[in-house]
Amino acid sequence: MILDKTVKTKRTTKGSLLRFAVVGFSNFVIISLTVWVMMDLLEQHYILSNICAYTLAIVSSFVLNKVWVFCSDSKNLGREILLYLSAFGCAYVAQFLFMWSLIEFAGMNEYLAQFLGLFIFGTVNFLMNKLLTFQH
Repeated sequence: MILDKTVKTKRTTKGSLLRFAVVGFSNFVIISLTVWVMMDLLEQHYILSNICAYTLAIVSSFVLNKVWVFCSDSKNLGREILLYLSAFGCAYVAQFLFMWSLIEFAGMNEYLAQFLGLFIFGTVNFLMNKLLTFQH
């Protein structure tokens, strides 16, 4: 009985991790295009570009994560939104500090630092949403 639950949990985690990666890729596209448009075409500062990009990605990400990745049937939407925003906030701060440090202290290219920050964001965001926001 315990072994069956462990196997099911691993399978569910693998499936949700794969779906999370697909959602993450769609966010990558949204974020990358927004950063490019704002920095190159609109000549905006990298910080404003970063904030706008992640803000656009959060709405689609919440819906896809709730419905498709974690298949949450919770009736407490307000609680999920609050926890999701908290997870997003923690993940965003982690990636922002990482990106900012790479640019300001290591002199890294702004585009490369933005890209690398996505991996920090994705890891923190997945763990917090799996363990807190959409837990069963």
